[in-house]
Amino acid sequence: MANALLEDVHLLDGGMATELEARGANIDGPLWSAHVLEGAPEKIVAVHRAYIEAGAECIETASYQVSRRGYAECGYPPERADAALLRAVELARAAVAAFPGRRVLVAASLGPYGAALHNGAEYTGAYGCSFADLVRFHRERIAVLASATGVQRPDLLAFETLPSLEEARALAEALSDFPELPAWFSFTCPDNRHVAHSELLRDCAALVDSLPQTAAIGINCTRPGLIAELIPEIRAVSSKPILVYPNSGEGWNAAHRCWTGTRDAGEFGVLAESWFRAGAQIVGGCCRTGPEYVRAVAQARDRIHPSA
Repeated sequence: MANALLEDVHLLDGGMATELEARGANIDGPLWSAHVLEGAPEKIVAVHRAYIEAGAECIETASYQVSRRGYAECGYPPERADAALLRAVELARAAVAAFPGRRVLVAASLGPYGAALHNGAEYTGAYGCSFADLVRFHRERIAVLASATGVQRPDLLAFETLPSLEEARALAEALSDFPELPAWFSFTCPDNRHVAHSELLRDCAALVDSLPQTAAIGINCTRPGLIAELIPEIRAVSSKPILVYPNSGEGWNAAHRCWTGTRDAGEFGVLAESWFRAGAQIVGGCCRTGPEYVRAVAQARDRIHPSA
């Protein structure tokens, strides 16, 4: 079964963009971290290695923003986007290879349709496109990764920051030709019951729970204070492993394009303990979290699962 793949995994990595910026990478362009795939791939490997050193048992590729649509808007041909997807997996594999005594899974990060629009639509789900457009967008990337071999093939796909039930349905359709591909599905939530487009999280979870590809169901890019109440919404309709990787707790000021508030890895780790107790199996971080957050989560995991 697909969920057996994650059976012994408890620690996910943290944010990619945060650490790339800390290492001097420029991610200001429309492709965000994907620009670094083109210009400074060694920085991506370094970030992956930092997370593995911090304890991550699964790392996500730097491909959240990679899609044919997004690359076309930058004047790139579709073949370049496809190559970037595979290159991102290859870089993650290179980082894992530096830890021969560790079992570390590689998940191919695949952002929602809204991420390719560069306008924050992934946090509303208001895309203004057809259902067929959504299916095509996702199927293109899935097909590339499904055909990959060797160091370019991920262990599973990570569909993340999903804002709506419709996008979950589109993914179900796009995956219908690839029943052998394990994947997780992670939704972004503005409150303790709903996804960004206002559908109930439990309805979204119930849909993806029925798919043979589903290895885990989760929540990401969400305020950490909401997570403990969201976990039971998934558990009410699914027995699949639950993964959570919220933001640091800071807020994004869209008008001034800056983060506000403070972040505290220690406090994040304290909250992580409550997430494990609420039923999350796999915990990591999203925006503005770094290796220190993974270390804090590892300490929380050890308090809850001392033999893990």
